[in-house]
Amino acid sequence: MALLLRRGAALAARSFRAAAASASTTVRRLPAGGSLAGAGEFAPSRLFVFENRRGFAKGKKSKDDRGDTVQAVPDIGPTVKSAATAQMDAAVIALSRELSKLRTGRATPGMLDHIMVENAGVKVALNRIAVVSVLDAHTLSVMPYDPTSMKSIEHAIISSPLGINPTPDGNRIIAAIPPLTKENIQALCKVVTKSAEDFKQSIRRARQKALDTIKKSASSMPKDDVKRIEKEVEELTKKFIKSADDMCKAKEKEISGS
Repeated sequence: MALLLRRGAALAARSFRAAAASASTTVRRLPAGGSLAGAGEFAPSRLFVFENRRGFAKGKKSKDDRGDTVQAVPDIGPTVKSAATAQMDAAVIALSRELSKLRTGRATPGMLDHIMVENAGVKVALNRIAVVSVLDAHTLSVMPYDPTSMKSIEHAIISSPLGINPTPDGNRIIAAIPPLTKENIQALCKVVTKSAEDFKQSIRRARQKALDTIKKSASSMPKDDVKRIEKEVEELTKKFIKSADDMCKAKEKEISGS
């Protein structure tokens, strides 16, 4: 029995040595031409490393695949024009309010809007505490919301530079608009001209502010875009200047024709 065990152990040892020698001498080669046709004989891990190495090599050579990064330049045109339009429009609206304060020979409700009335110790605009309406071409009616404020309203109208002498009529005040003298007309036309120039300067300042904004961004914009936006700002300026001029001419005509 012992003899059989010793023979079995010797046989197993010889088989193990033969297998080890065979593994150490086996060499696997790719087919001719370097193709991967026989790559299936490789272990999966060896094939993975081989393919990755080829991929890395290709990546180093593909320098032409990398292009220059082009950043999109935002169009500042709409923002610049919107801001300029808002500022110019505000100037024209302010001019309209200023011109409405000037008296002409014709009665208009807006000619009393700028009058401030002291009511309960607080100064408020007349059109906030009374309704002003036109009775005829030369007469206004002022109806206070609170009848107790009639005296204050009457005093405020008399104290204004309009030259109107109102008279009480029940719960309302009648304000007759006297005709303008030649001297009054000339003086009022000068005021209109000065007001027009003041508010046109506001429009030009809005234009300059827009052009300065464009200039700051010009280095990152195409030249054609810069010229286009500048042209659009100039057109806006001309539009609002014309609007202010037309408004003043209409006021001068209203004053002179009274």
